[in-house]
Amino acid sequence: MATAATVPGVPEMPGGLRLPRLPLIIGTLAMGLGVTAALYYSRLGLTLSHYDAKAHLVVSRRILDSLTPGWEQIGAVWLPLPHLINMLPVQIDFFYRTGLFAIGVSILSHALAATSIAATVLALTSSRAGAALAATLFATNANILYLQSTPMTEPLLFGLTTLQVFLVTRWVLAGQLRVPVAAGWVTVLACLTRYEAWPITAGCFAASAFAWWRRGHSLRFVLPVYARLALYPLITVLTFVVFSRITVGEWFVSGGFFVPDETLRGQPVAVFTNIVDGVELLAGAWLLRFSLVALSAVTLVALWSAGRSPMLVPLSLFAAAALPLAAYLAGHPFRIRYEIPLVMAGAVSVGLATGLLRRLAPVVALGVLAFVLDESRPFDQSAAMIREAQLDQQTQPRALVTACLQARYRGGAIMMSMGALGHYMHEMSASGFDIRDFLHEGNGPIWDSAFTRGPAPLVEWVMVEEEAEGGDAIVQRHRQLPRLLEDYTKVCSGGNVSLYHRVRNQGS
Repeated sequence: MATAATVPGVPEMPGGLRLPRLPLIIGTLAMGLGVTAALYYSRLGLTLSHYDAKAHLVVSRRILDSLTPGWEQIGAVWLPLPHLINMLPVQIDFFYRTGLFAIGVSILSHALAATSIAATVLALTSSRAGAALAATLFATNANILYLQSTPMTEPLLFGLTTLQVFLVTRWVLAGQLRVPVAAGWVTVLACLTRYEAWPITAGCFAASAFAWWRRGHSLRFVLPVYARLALYPLITVLTFVVFSRITVGEWFVSGGFFVPDETLRGQPVAVFTNIVDGVELLAGAWLLRFSLVALSAVTLVALWSAGRSPMLVPLSLFAAAALPLAAYLAGHPFRIRYEIPLVMAGAVSVGLATGLLRRLAPVVALGVLAFVLDESRPFDQSAAMIREAQLDQQTQPRALVTACLQARYRGGAIMMSMGALGHYMHEMSASGFDIRDFLHEGNGPIWDSAFTRGPAPLVEWVMVEEEAEGGDAIVQRHRQLPRLLEDYTKVCSGGNVSLYHRVRNQGS
Protein backbone atom coordinates (compact mmCIF):
# COMPACT_ATOMS: atom_id res chain seq x y z
CA MET A 1 0.00 0.00 0.00
CA ALA A 2 1.17 3.52 -0.79
CA THR A 3 1.93 5.88 2.03
CA ALA A 4 2.58 9.58 2.23
CA ALA A 5 6.29 9.02 2.00
CA THR A 6 6.06 6.91 -1.16
CA VAL A 7 3.82 9.08 -3.29
CA PRO A 8 5.76 11.51 -5.50
CA GLY A 9 5.16 15.20 -4.96
CA VAL A 10 3.59 14.90 -1.52
CA PRO A 11 5.40 16.21 1.56
CA GLU A 12 5.93 13.66 4.29
CA MET A 13 3.93 14.55 7.39
CA PRO A 14 5.89 14.42 10.63
CA GLY A 15 4.41 12.28 13.35
CA GLY A 16 3.32 13.41 16.78
CA LEU A 17 1.39 16.51 17.76
CA ARG A 18 4.16 19.08 17.29
CA LEU A 19 3.52 21.78 14.73
CA PRO A 20 6.06 23.58 12.55
CA ARG A 21 7.01 27.01 13.82
CA LEU A 22 5.20 29.02 11.12
CA PRO A 23 1.61 28.04 12.06
CA LEU A 24 2.35 28.78 15.72
CA ILE A 25 3.72 32.21 14.83
CA ILE A 26 0.67 32.89 12.67
CA GLY A 27 -1.65 31.78 15.47
CA THR A 28 0.07 34.10 17.93
CA LEU A 29 -0.21 37.04 15.53
CA ALA A 30 -3.88 36.20 14.92
CA MET A 31 -4.53 36.26 18.65
CA GLY A 32 -2.89 39.66 18.96
CA LEU A 33 -4.96 40.95 16.08
CA GLY A 34 -8.06 39.45 17.68
CA VAL A 35 -7.46 41.22 20.98
CA THR A 36 -6.89 44.49 19.12
CA ALA A 37 -10.13 44.03 17.20
CA ALA A 38 -12.09 43.22 20.36
CA LEU A 39 -10.85 46.41 22.04
CA TYR A 40 -11.59 48.42 18.90
CA TYR A 41 -15.20 47.24 18.59
CA SER A 42 -15.72 47.60 22.33
CA ARG A 43 -14.78 51.28 22.09
CA LEU A 44 -17.29 51.65 19.26
CA GLY A 45 -20.01 50.05 21.41
CA LEU A 46 -20.51 47.17 18.96
CA THR A 47 -19.52 44.21 21.14
CA LEU A 48 -23.09 43.25 21.99
CA SER A 49 -24.94 45.14 19.27
CA HIS A 50 -25.99 41.95 17.49
CA TYR A 51 -29.22 40.57 18.94
CA ASP A 52 -27.90 36.99 18.83
CA ALA A 53 -24.78 37.97 20.78
CA LYS A 54 -27.02 38.91 23.70
CA ALA A 55 -29.33 35.94 23.17
CA HIS A 56 -26.45 33.45 23.40
CA LEU A 57 -25.48 34.91 26.77
CA VAL A 58 -29.09 34.60 27.92
CA VAL A 59 -29.30 30.93 26.93
CA SER A 60 -26.03 30.22 28.76
CA ARG A 61 -27.24 32.01 31.90
CA ARG A 62 -30.73 30.50 31.98
CA ILE A 63 -29.41 26.95 32.49
CA LEU A 64 -28.88 27.82 36.16
CA ASP A 65 -30.71 31.16 36.50
CA SER A 66 -34.32 30.35 35.66
CA LEU A 67 -37.76 29.75 37.12
CA THR A 68 -37.09 26.10 36.28
CA PRO A 69 -33.28 25.67 36.21
CA GLY A 70 -31.83 22.47 34.83
CA TRP A 71 -30.61 20.67 31.73
CA GLU A 72 -33.88 21.36 29.90
CA GLN A 73 -32.83 25.02 29.69
CA ILE A 74 -30.03 24.13 27.27
CA GLY A 75 -32.69 24.19 24.56
CA ALA A 76 -32.84 22.52 21.16
CA VAL A 77 -32.80 25.27 18.51
CA TRP A 78 -29.14 26.18 18.94
CA LEU A 79 -26.52 23.48 19.47
CA PRO A 80 -25.36 23.30 23.10
CA LEU A 81 -21.55 23.44 23.29
CA PRO A 82 -21.09 27.26 23.25
CA HIS A 83 -23.69 27.65 25.98
CA LEU A 84 -22.22 24.87 28.11
CA ILE A 85 -18.76 26.47 27.86
CA ASN A 86 -20.17 29.80 29.07
CA MET A 87 -22.72 28.38 31.53
CA LEU A 88 -20.71 28.92 34.73
CA PRO A 89 -18.86 32.17 33.87
CA VAL A 90 -22.06 34.02 32.91
CA GLN A 91 -23.57 33.37 36.34
CA ILE A 92 -21.20 36.18 37.35
CA ASP A 93 -22.99 39.41 36.45
CA PHE A 94 -19.87 41.05 35.04
CA PHE A 95 -19.27 38.28 32.50
CA TYR A 96 -22.98 38.10 31.70
CA ARG A 97 -23.44 41.80 31.06
CA THR A 98 -20.16 42.30 29.17
CA GLY A 99 -19.81 38.91 27.47
CA LEU A 100 -16.08 39.10 28.25
CA PHE A 101 -15.50 35.41 28.92
CA ALA A 102 -17.37 34.40 25.76
CA ILE A 103 -15.35 36.93 23.78
CA GLY A 104 -12.17 35.36 25.15
CA VAL A 105 -13.37 32.00 23.81
CA SER A 106 -14.00 33.64 20.42
CA ILE A 107 -10.51 35.16 20.29
CA LEU A 108 -8.85 31.85 21.18
CA SER A 109 -10.98 30.11 18.54
CA HIS A 110 -9.91 32.68 15.97
CA ALA A 111 -6.25 32.01 16.74
CA LEU A 112 -6.85 28.25 16.62
CA ALA A 113 -8.46 28.58 13.19
CA ALA A 114 -5.59 30.65 11.80
CA THR A 115 -3.07 28.14 13.17
CA SER A 116 -4.97 25.15 11.78
CA ILE A 117 -5.41 26.76 8.35
CA ALA A 118 -1.71 27.54 8.07
CA ALA A 119 -0.74 24.06 9.28
CA THR A 120 -3.06 22.37 6.79
CA VAL A 121 -1.83 24.33 3.77
CA LEU A 122 1.78 23.88 4.84
CA ALA A 123 1.31 20.13 5.26
CA LEU A 124 -0.26 19.74 1.82
CA THR A 125 1.95 22.05 -0.23
CA SER A 126 5.15 22.66 1.80
CA SER A 127 4.62 26.32 0.84
CA ARG A 128 5.15 28.89 3.57
CA ALA A 129 3.76 31.57 1.27
CA GLY A 130 0.58 29.60 0.62
CA ALA A 131 0.12 28.86 4.33
CA ALA A 132 0.66 32.48 5.34
CA LEU A 133 -1.65 33.74 2.60
CA ALA A 134 -4.53 31.44 3.56
CA ALA A 135 -4.29 32.32 7.25
CA THR A 136 -3.95 36.05 6.53
CA LEU A 137 -6.95 36.15 4.20
CA PHE A 138 -8.99 34.49 6.94
CA ALA A 139 -7.68 36.34 9.98
CA THR A 140 -7.82 39.86 8.52
CA ASN A 141 -11.32 39.70 7.05
CA ALA A 142 -13.31 42.52 8.66
CA ASN A 143 -16.43 40.41 9.17
CA ILE A 144 -14.53 37.53 10.75
CA LEU A 145 -12.60 39.95 12.96
CA TYR A 146 -15.86 41.49 14.13
CA LEU A 147 -17.43 38.12 14.94
CA GLN A 148 -14.43 37.03 17.01
CA SER A 149 -14.89 40.24 19.01
CA THR A 150 -18.35 39.11 20.18
CA PRO A 151 -19.97 36.18 22.03
CA MET A 152 -21.28 34.78 18.73
CA THR A 153 -20.75 31.06 18.04
CA GLU A 154 -19.20 31.24 14.55
CA PRO A 155 -15.60 31.69 15.80
CA LEU A 156 -15.79 28.45 17.79
CA LEU A 157 -17.10 26.73 14.65
CA PHE A 158 -14.15 28.09 12.65
CA GLY A 159 -11.62 26.92 15.21
CA LEU A 160 -13.01 23.42 15.60
CA THR A 161 -13.75 22.67 11.93
CA THR A 162 -10.34 23.87 10.74
CA LEU A 163 -8.70 21.80 13.48
CA GLN A 164 -10.80 18.83 12.40
CA VAL A 165 -9.66 19.32 8.79
CA PHE A 166 -6.02 19.60 9.86
CA LEU A 167 -6.13 16.45 12.00
CA VAL A 168 -7.80 14.42 9.25
CA THR A 169 -5.34 15.77 6.66
CA ARG A 170 -2.40 14.86 8.88
CA TRP A 171 -3.86 11.39 9.42
CA VAL A 172 -4.13 10.74 5.68
CA LEU A 173 -0.64 12.08 4.98
CA ALA A 174 0.86 9.97 7.78
CA GLY A 175 -0.37 6.83 5.99
CA GLN A 176 -1.38 4.90 9.14
CA LEU A 177 -4.88 3.54 8.55
CA ARG A 178 -6.12 3.55 12.13
CA VAL A 179 -9.05 5.46 13.61
CA PRO A 180 -7.79 9.00 14.43
CA VAL A 181 -9.14 9.38 17.95
CA ALA A 182 -8.19 13.05 18.32
CA ALA A 183 -9.94 13.93 15.06
CA GLY A 184 -12.98 11.97 16.21
CA TRP A 185 -13.34 13.93 19.44
CA VAL A 186 -12.77 17.27 17.72
CA THR A 187 -15.53 16.24 15.31
CA VAL A 188 -17.84 15.65 18.28
CA LEU A 189 -17.14 19.15 19.60
CA ALA A 190 -17.62 20.74 16.18
CA CYS A 191 -20.94 18.92 15.66
CA LEU A 192 -22.17 20.32 18.99
CA THR A 193 -21.28 23.91 18.07
CA ARG A 194 -23.11 24.89 14.89
CA TYR A 195 -25.03 23.00 12.22
CA GLU A 196 -22.52 23.91 9.49
CA ALA A 197 -20.19 21.36 11.08
CA TRP A 198 -22.52 18.52 10.09
CA PRO A 199 -22.11 18.83 6.30
CA ILE A 200 -18.45 19.80 6.75
CA THR A 201 -17.89 16.55 8.66
CA ALA A 202 -19.64 14.52 5.97
CA GLY A 203 -17.52 16.17 3.28
CA CYS A 204 -14.31 15.78 5.30
CA PHE A 205 -14.86 12.07 5.85
CA ALA A 206 -15.87 11.43 2.23
CA ALA A 207 -12.90 13.37 0.83
CA SER A 208 -10.40 11.67 3.12
CA ALA A 209 -11.81 8.21 2.35
CA PHE A 210 -11.42 8.96 -1.35
CA ALA A 211 -7.83 10.07 -0.72
CA TRP A 212 -7.01 6.83 1.10
CA TRP A 213 -8.39 4.85 -1.84
CA ARG A 214 -6.59 6.94 -4.46
CA ARG A 215 -3.32 6.48 -2.59
CA GLY A 216 -3.52 2.71 -2.96
CA HIS A 217 -5.49 1.48 0.04
CA SER A 218 -8.18 -1.10 -0.62
CA LEU A 219 -11.74 -0.12 0.31
CA ARG A 220 -11.87 -3.45 2.12
CA PHE A 221 -9.56 -1.89 4.72
CA VAL A 222 -10.69 1.73 4.44
CA LEU A 223 -14.43 1.28 4.98
CA PRO A 224 -14.23 -0.56 8.34
CA VAL A 225 -12.04 2.24 9.72
CA TYR A 226 -14.56 4.85 8.57
CA ALA A 227 -17.43 2.84 10.00
CA ARG A 228 -15.80 3.25 13.41
CA LEU A 229 -14.81 6.87 12.80
CA ALA A 230 -18.37 7.75 11.73
CA LEU A 231 -19.65 6.66 15.14
CA TYR A 232 -18.29 9.89 16.63
CA PRO A 233 -20.58 12.28 14.69
CA LEU A 234 -23.46 9.79 14.38
CA ILE A 235 -23.78 9.21 18.12
CA THR A 236 -23.40 12.95 18.71
CA VAL A 237 -26.17 13.89 16.28
CA LEU A 238 -28.48 11.10 17.47
CA THR A 239 -27.98 12.15 21.09
CA PHE A 240 -28.86 15.73 20.19
CA VAL A 241 -32.05 14.85 18.30
CA VAL A 242 -33.21 12.62 21.17
CA PHE A 243 -32.46 15.48 23.57
CA SER A 244 -34.47 17.78 21.30
CA ARG A 245 -37.39 15.37 21.36
CA ILE A 246 -37.33 15.21 25.15
CA THR A 247 -37.03 18.96 25.73
CA VAL A 248 -39.23 20.51 23.02
CA GLY A 249 -41.20 17.56 21.66
CA GLU A 250 -39.59 17.62 18.20
CA TRP A 251 -36.77 15.51 16.81
CA PHE A 252 -35.32 18.52 15.02
CA VAL A 253 -36.46 22.15 15.22
CA SER A 254 -36.34 23.48 11.66
CA GLY A 255 -39.11 26.07 11.69
CA GLY A 256 -41.57 28.05 13.74
CA PHE A 257 -39.06 30.77 14.66
CA PHE A 258 -39.20 32.84 11.46
CA VAL A 259 -41.71 34.21 8.97
CA PRO A 260 -41.00 32.51 5.60
CA ASP A 261 -39.50 34.64 2.84
CA GLU A 262 -41.48 33.67 -0.24
CA THR A 263 -38.86 35.18 -2.56
CA LEU A 264 -36.48 32.43 -1.38
CA ARG A 265 -38.67 29.49 -0.40
CA GLY A 266 -38.48 26.82 -3.06
CA GLN A 267 -36.52 29.12 -5.42
CA PRO A 268 -33.11 27.48 -6.07
CA VAL A 269 -31.89 30.12 -8.53
CA ALA A 270 -32.74 32.97 -6.15
CA VAL A 271 -31.15 31.08 -3.24
CA PHE A 272 -27.93 30.44 -5.16
CA THR A 273 -27.77 34.08 -6.24
CA ASN A 274 -28.26 35.29 -2.67
CA ILE A 275 -25.53 33.00 -1.35
CA VAL A 276 -23.02 34.16 -3.97
CA ASP A 277 -23.97 37.79 -3.40
CA GLY A 278 -23.57 37.27 0.34
CA VAL A 279 -20.08 35.84 -0.07
CA GLU A 280 -19.12 38.79 -2.28
CA LEU A 281 -20.39 41.27 0.32
CA LEU A 282 -18.36 39.53 3.01
CA ALA A 283 -15.19 38.69 1.12
CA GLY A 284 -15.08 41.29 -1.62
CA ALA A 285 -15.19 40.68 -5.35
CA TRP A 286 -11.49 39.89 -5.65
CA LEU A 287 -11.41 37.19 -2.97
CA LEU A 288 -14.55 35.65 -4.45
CA ARG A 289 -12.92 35.51 -7.89
CA PHE A 290 -9.68 34.09 -6.53
CA SER A 291 -11.64 31.53 -4.51
CA LEU A 292 -13.62 30.27 -7.50
CA VAL A 293 -10.47 29.90 -9.60
CA ALA A 294 -8.60 28.24 -6.72
CA LEU A 295 -11.46 25.85 -5.94
CA SER A 296 -11.59 24.69 -9.55
CA ALA A 297 -7.81 24.34 -9.85
CA VAL A 298 -7.28 22.50 -6.57
CA THR A 299 -10.21 20.16 -7.25
CA LEU A 300 -8.86 19.23 -10.68
CA VAL A 301 -5.35 18.65 -9.37
CA ALA A 302 -6.62 16.59 -6.42
CA LEU A 303 -8.81 14.42 -8.64
CA TRP A 304 -6.11 13.97 -11.29
CA SER A 305 -3.16 13.18 -9.03
CA ALA A 306 -3.28 10.41 -6.44
CA GLY A 307 -0.52 12.15 -4.55
CA ARG A 308 -2.50 15.37 -4.33
CA SER A 309 -5.84 13.75 -3.46
CA PRO A 310 -5.58 14.74 0.25
CA MET A 311 -6.06 18.35 -0.90
CA LEU A 312 -9.76 17.50 -1.21
CA VAL A 313 -10.02 17.30 2.59
CA PRO A 314 -9.77 21.06 3.34
CA LEU A 315 -12.12 21.77 0.43
CA SER A 316 -14.80 20.09 2.55
CA LEU A 317 -15.10 23.45 4.34
CA PHE A 318 -17.17 24.56 1.33
CA ALA A 319 -19.83 22.06 2.46
CA ALA A 320 -20.90 24.74 4.95
CA ALA A 321 -22.94 26.11 2.03
CA ALA A 322 -25.45 23.33 2.74
CA LEU A 323 -26.82 25.27 5.71
CA PRO A 324 -27.85 28.51 3.94
CA LEU A 325 -28.94 26.46 0.92
CA ALA A 326 -31.34 24.34 2.99
CA ALA A 327 -32.44 27.24 5.19
CA TYR A 328 -33.26 29.62 2.35
CA LEU A 329 -35.04 26.94 0.32
CA ALA A 330 -37.22 26.39 3.40
CA GLY A 331 -38.01 30.11 3.44
CA HIS A 332 -35.62 31.30 6.15
CA PRO A 333 -34.94 35.04 5.70
CA PHE A 334 -31.52 35.94 4.31
CA ARG A 335 -28.78 36.28 6.95
CA ILE A 336 -25.37 37.54 5.86
CA ARG A 337 -23.52 35.63 8.58
CA TYR A 338 -24.67 32.28 7.16
CA GLU A 339 -22.22 32.86 4.30
CA ILE A 340 -19.20 33.67 6.49
CA PRO A 341 -17.90 30.06 6.67
CA LEU A 342 -17.55 30.20 2.89
CA VAL A 343 -15.12 33.12 3.25
CA MET A 344 -12.97 30.86 5.42
CA ALA A 345 -13.22 28.05 2.86
CA GLY A 346 -12.28 30.44 0.07
CA ALA A 347 -9.21 31.63 1.96
CA VAL A 348 -8.04 28.04 2.41
CA SER A 349 -8.55 27.19 -1.27
CA VAL A 350 -6.60 30.28 -2.39
CA GLY A 351 -3.73 29.33 -0.08
CA LEU A 352 -3.68 25.77 -1.45
CA ALA A 353 -3.71 26.92 -5.07
CA THR A 354 -0.95 29.43 -4.40
CA GLY A 355 1.12 26.79 -2.66
CA LEU A 356 1.00 24.64 -5.80
CA LEU A 357 2.86 27.34 -7.72
CA ARG A 358 6.10 26.50 -5.91
CA ARG A 359 8.70 29.24 -6.62
CA LEU A 360 6.06 31.66 -7.88
CA ALA A 361 4.03 31.28 -4.69
CA PRO A 362 5.56 34.22 -2.73
CA VAL A 363 5.03 36.68 -5.60
CA VAL A 364 1.50 35.45 -6.28
CA ALA A 365 0.66 35.55 -2.56
CA LEU A 366 1.72 39.18 -2.29
CA GLY A 367 -0.30 40.08 -5.37
CA VAL A 368 -3.44 38.33 -4.12
CA LEU A 369 -3.10 39.94 -0.71
CA ALA A 370 -2.66 43.38 -2.24
CA PHE A 371 -5.82 43.07 -4.34
CA VAL A 372 -7.93 41.68 -1.48
CA LEU A 373 -6.80 44.12 1.23
CA ASP A 374 -7.15 47.08 -1.11
CA GLU A 375 -10.83 46.23 -1.46
CA SER A 376 -11.58 44.91 2.04
CA ARG A 377 -9.77 46.47 5.01
CA PRO A 378 -9.52 44.60 8.35
CA PHE A 379 -11.26 47.30 10.42
CA ASP A 380 -13.91 48.41 7.96
CA GLN A 381 -16.82 49.85 9.95
CA SER A 382 -19.10 49.44 6.92
CA ALA A 383 -18.45 45.68 6.65
CA ALA A 384 -21.57 43.63 5.95
CA MET A 385 -21.52 41.76 9.27
CA ILE A 386 -21.27 45.00 11.22
CA ARG A 387 -24.22 46.42 9.30
CA GLU A 388 -26.27 43.32 10.15
CA ALA A 389 -25.30 43.67 13.79
CA GLN A 390 -26.80 47.17 13.83
CA LEU A 391 -30.16 46.27 12.31
CA ASP A 392 -31.76 46.47 15.75
CA GLN A 393 -32.30 50.21 16.20
CA GLN A 394 -34.81 49.87 19.06
CA THR A 395 -32.47 49.67 22.05
CA GLN A 396 -33.12 53.22 23.29
CA PRO A 397 -36.92 53.12 22.81
CA ARG A 398 -37.00 49.77 24.66
CA ALA A 399 -35.11 51.38 27.54
CA LEU A 400 -38.19 53.57 28.10
CA VAL A 401 -40.30 50.43 28.53
CA THR A 402 -37.77 49.07 31.02
CA ALA A 403 -37.96 52.31 33.00
CA CYS A 404 -41.75 52.12 32.89
CA LEU A 405 -41.65 48.59 34.34
CA GLN A 406 -39.12 49.57 37.01
CA ALA A 407 -41.36 52.37 38.24
CA ARG A 408 -44.29 49.97 38.70
CA TYR A 409 -42.58 46.68 39.51
CA ARG A 410 -43.37 45.21 42.92
CA GLY A 411 -42.52 41.63 42.05
CA GLY A 412 -44.22 38.93 40.02
CA ALA A 413 -43.15 36.98 36.96
CA ILE A 414 -42.90 38.60 33.53
CA MET A 415 -44.07 36.53 30.57
CA MET A 416 -41.87 37.15 27.53
CA SER A 417 -40.99 35.14 24.43
CA MET A 418 -37.28 34.36 24.53
CA GLY A 419 -37.41 33.46 20.85
CA ALA A 420 -38.24 37.07 19.99
CA LEU A 421 -36.93 39.07 22.94
CA GLY A 422 -34.03 37.10 24.38
CA HIS A 423 -31.72 40.02 23.56
CA TYR A 424 -34.04 42.38 25.45
CA MET A 425 -33.88 40.13 28.53
CA HIS A 426 -30.12 40.68 28.46
CA GLU A 427 -30.55 44.45 28.14
CA MET A 428 -32.87 44.43 31.17
CA SER A 429 -30.15 42.84 33.31
CA ALA A 430 -28.57 46.30 33.57
CA SER A 431 -31.73 47.35 35.41
CA GLY A 432 -31.55 44.47 37.87
CA PHE A 433 -33.78 41.88 36.21
CA ASP A 434 -32.58 38.26 36.24
CA ILE A 435 -33.60 35.45 33.90
CA ARG A 436 -35.61 33.85 36.74
CA ASP A 437 -37.86 36.91 36.71
CA PHE A 438 -39.16 35.84 33.29
CA LEU A 439 -41.52 33.12 32.17
CA HIS A 440 -40.32 31.99 28.73
CA GLU A 441 -40.50 29.03 26.34
CA GLY A 442 -37.74 27.21 28.19
CA ASN A 443 -39.97 26.87 31.27
CA GLY A 444 -41.85 24.02 29.64
CA PRO A 445 -45.23 23.14 31.22
CA ILE A 446 -45.57 26.50 33.00
CA TRP A 447 -45.11 28.37 29.72
CA ASP A 448 -47.43 25.94 27.92
CA SER A 449 -50.17 26.54 30.47
CA ALA A 450 -49.85 30.32 30.26
CA PHE A 451 -49.60 30.23 26.48
CA THR A 452 -52.58 27.96 25.85
CA ARG A 453 -54.99 28.78 28.70
CA GLY A 454 -54.00 32.33 29.56
CA PRO A 455 -51.21 33.79 31.72
CA ALA A 456 -53.30 35.55 34.38
CA PRO A 457 -53.08 32.81 37.05
CA LEU A 458 -49.31 32.63 36.65
CA VAL A 459 -47.77 36.01 35.82
CA GLU A 460 -48.19 39.64 36.84
CA TRP A 461 -46.71 41.11 33.66
CA VAL A 462 -46.61 40.33 29.96
CA MET A 463 -44.16 41.83 27.45
CA VAL A 464 -44.64 41.33 23.71
CA GLU A 465 -42.81 42.19 20.48
CA GLU A 466 -45.57 43.47 18.21
CA GLU A 467 -43.83 44.25 14.92
CA ALA A 468 -40.87 42.06 13.94
CA GLU A 469 -41.82 39.23 11.57
CA GLY A 470 -45.50 39.63 12.29
CA GLY A 471 -45.16 39.75 16.07
CA ASP A 472 -43.80 37.25 18.58
CA ALA A 473 -45.40 33.98 19.69
CA ILE A 474 -47.58 35.69 22.31
CA VAL A 475 -48.91 38.24 19.81
CA GLN A 476 -49.72 35.51 17.30
CA ARG A 477 -51.42 33.43 19.99
CA HIS A 478 -53.40 36.52 21.04
CA ARG A 479 -54.73 36.80 17.49
CA GLN A 480 -55.94 33.20 17.71
CA LEU A 481 -57.30 33.61 21.24
CA PRO A 482 -58.47 37.22 21.80
CA ARG A 483 -59.24 36.57 25.49
CA LEU A 484 -55.60 35.62 26.16
CA LEU A 485 -54.80 39.05 27.63
CA GLU A 486 -58.28 40.04 28.80
CA ASP A 487 -57.06 40.32 32.38
CA TYR A 488 -54.28 42.74 31.40
CA THR A 489 -54.02 46.36 30.40
CA LYS A 490 -51.28 47.94 28.32
CA VAL A 491 -49.31 50.38 30.45
CA CYS A 492 -46.55 51.48 28.07
CA SER A 493 -44.83 50.70 24.79
CA GLY A 494 -41.73 51.62 22.80
CA GLY A 495 -39.24 50.07 20.42
CA ASN A 496 -41.94 47.68 19.12
CA VAL A 497 -42.33 46.29 22.67
CA SER A 498 -45.50 46.62 24.75
CA LEU A 499 -45.84 46.02 28.48
CA TYR A 500 -49.08 44.67 29.96
CA HIS A 501 -49.99 44.60 33.67
CA ARG A 502 -52.54 42.30 35.25
CA VAL A 503 -55.55 44.27 36.47
CA ARG A 504 -57.66 41.44 37.84
CA ASN A 505 -56.38 39.86 41.06
CA GLN A 506 -56.52 36.13 40.45
CA GLY A 507 -57.98 33.98 43.18
CA SER A 508 -59.72 36.86 45.03
